[in-house]
Parts: sequence; structure tokens; C-alpha cells
Amino acid sequence: MNKFEQLGLSESLLKAILDLGFENPTEVQEKAIPLLLEKDTDMVALAQTGTGKTAAFGFPLIQKIDANNRNTQALILSPTRELCLQITNEIKNYSKYEKGINVVAVYGGASITEQARDIKRGAQIIVATPGRMQDMINRGLVNISQINYCILDEADEMLNMGFYEDIVNILSTSPDEKSTWLFSATMPQEVARIAKQFMHDPLEITVGAKNSGSATVSHEFYLVNARDRYEALKRLADSNPDIFSVVFCRTKRDTQAVAEKLIEDGYSAAALHGDLSQAQRDGVMKSFRGRQIQMLVATDVAARGIDVDNITHVVNYQLPDEIETYNHRSGRTGRAGKLGTSIVIVTKSELRKISSIERIIKQKFEEKSIPSGIEICEIQLLHLANKIKDTEVDSEINSYLPAINNVLEDLTKEELIKKMVSVEFNRFINYYKKTRDLSSQSSGSERREDRGDRPVSNSDAVRYFVNIGSRDNFDWMQLKDFLKETLDLGRDDVYKVDVKEGFSFFNTDAEHSEKVMEILNNTQIEGRRINVEISKNDGGGRRDHNNRGGSGGGRSGGERSSGGRSGGFGPRRESSGGFGAKREGGFRSERSGGSSEGGFGRRSAAPKREGFSDRAPRSESTERAPRRSESFGDSPKPRRPRKS
Repeated sequence: MNKFEQLGLSESLLKAILDLGFENPTEVQEKAIPLLLEKDTDMVALAQTGTGKTAAFGFPLIQKIDANNRNTQALILSPTRELCLQITNEIKNYSKYEKGINVVAVYGGASITEQARDIKRGAQIIVATPGRMQDMINRGLVNISQINYCILDEADEMLNMGFYEDIVNILSTSPDEKSTWLFSATMPQEVARIAKQFMHDPLEITVGAKNSGSATVSHEFYLVNARDRYEALKRLADSNPDIFSVVFCRTKRDTQAVAEKLIEDGYSAAALHGDLSQAQRDGVMKSFRGRQIQMLVATDVAARGIDVDNITHVVNYQLPDEIETYNHRSGRTGRAGKLGTSIVIVTKSELRKISSIERIIKQKFEEKSIPSGIEICEIQLLHLANKIKDTEVDSEINSYLPAINNVLEDLTKEELIKKMVSVEFNRFINYYKKTRDLSSQSSGSERREDRGDRPVSNSDAVRYFVNIGSRDNFDWMQLKDFLKETLDLGRDDVYKVDVKEGFSFFNTDAEHSEKVMEILNNTQIEGRRINVEISKNDGGGRRDHNNRGGSGGGRSGGERSSGGRSGGFGPRRESSGGFGAKREGGFRSERSGGSSEGGFGRRSAAPKREGFSDRAPRSESTERAPRRSESFGDSPKPRRPRKS
């Protein structure tokens, strides 16, 4: 029995829910829907972004709307055009079996007269941004004096964007006896003020602790020198082949600069900031939702209202000025019960902010080291092997096989595998041999001392590769528990667990090596034999810093690097080389060449300051990795220094 049936929803809504593939309601839906259906009441619901709030208010709203009455009965306010359109589409999908219900989106950047005309034809539900809605009220183009319901979605975001006066004016225009439903991720003073002024004895629902982070998101920070921030970003992308991410910068200028550098270095990236036209924003978001963009570089303002499923990582290239904003950033991943990772790239001077964020989100960060070049090569090599193994063979290739077999007939199976993999691997290994470690010389020792964590000598740590990962339904915590139980080891004996899609890495002390190899190589999971091998890198040689058992609160950091999650990373634009025109992740054959520190662009791009200089930064090395110009057409022309 579908659990939605137990919430009191109508048959038409249940039919739509079945079509949409929803099986189990989220916590906020389970709590809110029965209460809102039971009676007309005011409600304040605090829940993180991505917990299903649209359905939590959308289902009961649709059921309460009188489809035979063409007048406007409900107003939904949302912070951005993108979110406004998304809510509109979702409400339409929810109500597709409810005849006569019309939903109109009202937002800036589109014809106000056409929107007014659509409302006049009969719109029981209006979904609007505050600015455009206030404009329409001032012009007498809309009448909300008789509405029965007003929903404030992402209320904290709207107030952060400066819509307080608009919201107050809109609510003042609406009837006092209406029901007001306020949904917010956090409860700052402005939100509390709105609730107090316009709501009467509201019911309160809280999913998780107030202002806390999502339990499905793990938090990591990487300590680097300021000049290595961009190179660190590239290495983190390369060490997570299935990454599908939003990268946050503080300013529009840095956002554009980072995106340009990523594109130049062969990554599928794009910028999203306030200087883009509406058409440009729409194009970027369409490409991102379609997975044509792997890394969306955005400002906080531009990213508000982004609701895209299966984002694997949020990368804080720069921490926000307001610490509370971090919660909104990290909420872009780990949605709908799926796991996500929030990464912070910090310098030594910013370390104190990490502790401040921990107190707010009530979760611990794990300190990790930027992967070495050798470690990235190993991850990418194994990822490629898994992709080759899982590739479906198109029957059309059969006609080409005789010619291919003729070329390769003198090669043994072992030689063929070596040569096929080396097509990609040689470029990487030759390049990374010449790169240096990007981890800061001061790797957070002060923080470890404060927490009582102790470093582990590299010589005493053994790093293992194991052929199980997220596709076997493991996250870092589950895999760590599985290994501890299977190997009968203590809580701290398994560490540095990094879970990818088809494989994982973990560390033990050297004394356990023989036991690990003997037991795991004779263990099976669902009939499939586990294979474990000793890795050539040590994983950084540091214990996880999650303070488990001592700190409490949520998912206490963790050592998960998390590659492939449900959904993963979709097709990207590829070069004519490599192993196919639509590979998911894998070795970056689609990336152009290589840059001097951890990427594959034409030159190093280490910034001279914490942000980006006006000019393209100098390379620290005269050695240039080969550029795959076919990935992005002709080689780009040298850019002139940008004027301030």
C-alpha cells in the first residue's frame, strides 16, 4: 500500500502521485499534509531545501481548491524566477487529474500584460516572485483580496534577497482570515517577525533541529595555500569522476573567472550570476538540468531557487560572508534521501569559520587532504575500467569488428587491456609525475590538537582498493561498518574510507594487512566475490577527524569522498578521442590537455590572491601538458588582460 494513501489525499491526487513515481512521503510531507487537510490553519514548517516541501503544501492546496470557482484562491510566493516556474510545473503535474484547476506563474523578465491576461482568464492558483507580484498589485492587474491561502516558500531566502517590504505589502493586501503557510530552511528574525505579524497561532513543524544541516550531507574541508585554490578545485573534480556539482564563489567576477578557467581547461562548466540576461540564465539552467554541464559556478544570489536532483557535491570555492548561508549552499545536495557531499576549500586564516559553521549546522567537518596526482590517476584508471566493463555494446559495431580484429590480432588479452587503458593513463601519469602536493604545509594541526585527534604516520598506514562501492548500496559509513564487522576490527582500525561508484578505498594500520587480504578476498556479497588489493598511495596517512562517539549531532563529518550516486553524472561533450562520445566521467579525455597543477588544461592557473587576478595567472612550470584541442574546437586565442 502506498503510504500517501494514509495521509487522506484524494483519488485524483493519488493517481498523479503514482504517475510521478512517488512511493513514500518525506518527513515534512508526512507531518504537514494531514494537518493542512484536517482544517484551515496557519503553519510554520522548518525543513531543509530538497526535503519535498513543494509537495507538502501542493497536495493539500490542490485538494482544498474549488475548481468550479475561477477566482484566485491561492497565492504562492517564491524567491526566484527559476523556483517560481518549477513550483508551477510541479503543481500542474500534481493536479493533472483535477479538471478545471489553472495555475499561472508571475515573474519578472516576461510580459506583464500576458501574465495579467492569463490570470483574468481564470487562475485559482498564482505562483509569483514578490517583486513582480507587488508590481501587478500596484497596477491593479491582479486581485488577491479574496484568496483563502497564501504560501511563503523559501521564506528565509526571499527575506535575504531584500523582499521584506514587498512581502509585507502583499500580505497586507490579502484578507486577514486566510490561511498562511510558511516554509523555510532556517528561522532568522525577519521570518519570525513575518510569522508574528501575519499568522494566528500557527502550527509548527520542524524536520531536524532548527537551522541544522541535512543528515544526508557529509561535510569536508581541504586546507590549501591561497594561490592553490583553483588547482585544488580541479583535483577535487578529477578525484570524483562522477561529480555533478554547484561551485559557489562570493562575487560575480570570481564566478565568471573560475568558470572561464574551467572551460579553458576542458571541464564542462558554466557561470551563473546576476550579470547574465534572463535568456542566458535559462540556457545555463537548461544545460545544467540536462547534465550537459558538470560544474555550475554560481554566486549565492544567482543560485537561490535552484532545485536540481542528483547533485553529488556542493563545492564552497570561497566561504560565504554570512555563515548561515552555508546551510543553503549545502542543501543543494543530498536531496530526496540521497547522499551528498559539501566541500569547503579553505586557507589557514579561514579555519575558524569551519568551527563556527559546525556550531550552526550541528554537524562535524572532516579534514581531508587534496588528492595526490598518483591517487587521482589510480581513481581515474579504476573508474575507466568499470565504465568499460559496464558499457552496453551496440550491435552496429559488429560490422566493424573484422577490420578491428585484423589490426589487433597479434595482441594477447593482457597486452590489449594494457594498451587500451594506457591510451588514457599515459597522459595522466606522465603529467602528474611532475606535479607537487597541494596540501597546505600547516594541515590543520591546531584543529586536531583541539579535538584530541592524532596523526598517523604514512609508514604505518596501508591503503587498499576494494571492488565494492555506492552501486552496492554503500556510503562511507556503511562500508566502514561492514569492514569493521567483517574483519573484526576496532572502531578506529578502519579509516580514510573513500567510496566511489564501482570501487572504494580504505586504510588500516600495517599490522592488519595480512588479515584484511585473507578475509576479504574470501568474502562474497550477493554471490559476487570481493576483490581487495593494496593501493600504491596511502590516502594521506591521516585518521578521519569526525570525533565519532564524542561530539554528537548528525552525521559527524566522515571520510566519504563519494563518487557515484543515484543518477550520477550524465553525458558530457566529448572529444574525438577516448572511448565513446558519451562517457560518464572516467578519464578526462574530453578535457583539453593539462595545467601545471592537477588539471588538464593548457597552463597553470594558480591565482595570485584569494580570488582571481585581472589577468590569466602565470604558470609555475614551463612544462605544459598536451592540450586536446579537438575537445573544444580550435585552440582558443590568447585573452587580453581584463580591465577593472
